[in-house]
Amino acid sequence: MAETKPMWTPAPEREGLGPLTGPRDFLDRVAASSPARLAMLAFVVAIALFTALLSLPIAAADGQRTPFHEALFTAVSAVTVTGLAIVSTPEHWTLFGQACILLGIFTGGLGTLTLASLLSLMVSRRLGLRGRLIAQEALNNSSRLGEVGELLRIVIGTSVVIQGALGLVMAGRLTIRGEHPLVAAWHGVFYGISSFNNAGFVLHEAGAAEFAGDLWMLGPIGLGVFLGSLGFPVVLGILQGGLRPSRWNLHVKLTITVSVVLLVAGAVLWGWMEWDNPRTLAGMPPWEKAVNAVFASINTRSGGFNVVDQNAMEGTTLLLSDALMFAGGGSVSTAGGIKVTTLAVMFLAIVAEARGVDRVEAFGRTIPEGTMRVAVAVIMAAATWILVGCFLMLAFTDLAMDRVLFEVISAFATVGLSTGVSAESGPAGAYILTVLMFTGRIGTITLASALAVRQRIQLYHYPEERPIIG
Repeated sequence: MAETKPMWTPAPEREGLGPLTGPRDFLDRVAASSPARLAMLAFVVAIALFTALLSLPIAAADGQRTPFHEALFTAVSAVTVTGLAIVSTPEHWTLFGQACILLGIFTGGLGTLTLASLLSLMVSRRLGLRGRLIAQEALNNSSRLGEVGELLRIVIGTSVVIQGALGLVMAGRLTIRGEHPLVAAWHGVFYGISSFNNAGFVLHEAGAAEFAGDLWMLGPIGLGVFLGSLGFPVVLGILQGGLRPSRWNLHVKLTITVSVVLLVAGAVLWGWMEWDNPRTLAGMPPWEKAVNAVFASINTRSGGFNVVDQNAMEGTTLLLSDALMFAGGGSVSTAGGIKVTTLAVMFLAIVAEARGVDRVEAFGRTIPEGTMRVAVAVIMAAATWILVGCFLMLAFTDLAMDRVLFEVISAFATVGLSTGVSAESGPAGAYILTVLMFTGRIGTITLASALAVRQRIQLYHYPEERPIIG
């Protein structure tokens, strides 16, 4: 009797993929389909792990299991390096819980695509071709693929050295301020990692206000936040090109230029609006007002450390803060927002259109039209998420619109500044803000990456017709 052949084969075999053989094969398939998916998977795994750890009784000071929404919110806030909190970090969490938060900050601060590369490396024990391509995209680098692993080590090593140096300086200062050397060392390391990764988590009940007027604390925190907000491609560009701007690539030039402009403009405007506010700066000497204005300008764009009560600021200052948070920091950095290069590209496009020039140029380079389309998509996606987030928060709470808008932008832009809405909005608000933090850290990057790589060649095009704009 002749053997009967099956009329069908399982889908994976029919497609030539074969059955899954283990975690390494699974990661290879995810990476092959989309590096952005592997990046998202890396963040989901990290969030699930830290949520489980923070849910343990050993993580809470009262020895009880932390409610799921609080553990999830804290884990997401740490891994997305946001810094929003619905429970007091120094009072609610034990040393174990604080260590989990710190490890989550360090892990999330590596960035989505860098973290995806490391996940692939840990599982497969080698950085294969796909992992190298992911890392190359993350670092915005055109080096040979054989050098990518070394570049990853340089970037991670540099960030560790910077965080260690910041922690050492602050540990020494905290010891001088009267803390026990071991406690000061722990606090110094925590603030060094939290500041460089733009996380904004604090271990003092008063937050950064504990150090108001202390340049030896505010200085390192502000410096760490600013350096972290520039992004790994900028760090790598400076390491390769030195301190000569002529040797920097366009991304490095745009990021540093716009970051400095926003820092100066933000400090001047913030200081001007709050200078005579009796609830914030009015009682301070002029030099301390100036220091706090610069510190606020740095942290409003992503850091999340604050010296003054956000609810005590003027309405105009809240609006300025909304704008700075929305702008954010550098691409592939620990900062959030739409990113300063997105802002720069859109500004340059507006200037070119106003001048009647058909090309967008900067620093002797022409910016491709595809880059401008990605910038528009990122801005529109961010604005849409913020709009939806505000609508849902207002629907589930009875809080004021200005406070809700501030909190939603802070969550989506992974800044961490708060007017208290996170703690007041209950479980429903916590889940909404959790989604916003995750989307803000993953969504715009994933969208930009997906749009950048999904370029198709069309064999035809329709006749042009120009609609009325404006």
